[in-house]
Amino acid sequence: MSESIKPRLEVCMSPALLHLYDVKDSIVVIIDVLRATSTICTALYNGAVRVIPVADVAECVRIGQALGAITAGERDGKIADGLQYGNSPFEYPRNFVEGKTLVLTTTNGTKLLHMAKDAKQIITGSFPNLSAVCDYLVAQKQHVLLGCAAWKDRVNMEDTLFAGAVVNRIRDHFTVNCDSALLSESTYLAGKDDLFTFMQGATHFKRLSGFGLEDDIRYCLTPDGANVLPLLVNNELVAYHQ
Repeated sequence: MSESIKPRLEVCMSPALLHLYDVKDSIVVIIDVLRATSTICTALYNGAVRVIPVADVAECVRIGQALGAITAGERDGKIADGLQYGNSPFEYPRNFVEGKTLVLTTTNGTKLLHMAKDAKQIITGSFPNLSAVCDYLVAQKQHVLLGCAAWKDRVNMEDTLFAGAVVNRIRDHFTVNCDSALLSESTYLAGKDDLFTFMQGATHFKRLSGFGLEDDIRYCLTPDGANVLPLLVNNELVAYHQ
């Protein structure tokens, strides 16, 4: 396929930069590796019917009560006051979440998802569903924007690494004329042999490890442990089935 007819592949490293990109003709991949999008794909992989992403805690509680759903989420890495569960993928094994609805709010990921609401399509991505994301994007043959949730608008390491992993895997199918994509790929290539060790200097690694969550971090950096594709349909994330 010639470069002129390949769809474009771009990376937005922070929600604060989203206004610089035209999302209306793109599939936007919401990336919040530690831990929202890792938890979303894990819950769906383990049989959750849907995950409803919401922007704030009060809305999470209201919708959860109306639906009899699990209310979950975090603020600054800890379970948010008023919610039943947190944002650890280990909180949602199959014997707990199968057949249920999860209403989720997080510091960064759900915020970006709502900001990108005008996108042609929205999916979520993280290392546990890396292959599902890449296979889907290649098959769709549409423009793609990899949107990093970052940390309170500051660029972070883990989302950049995942964006770089996607760029590295699918770049031959796309036109890549985006410095952020090149930077994220270079970062991923520098750390890909041991992402956990590579991440140890990162701020979010230090924040979560301070809560004793090294197992969460390791899981969230491991490819294909929950290889399902979360697709936003009517403001709900559901597992995509071809």
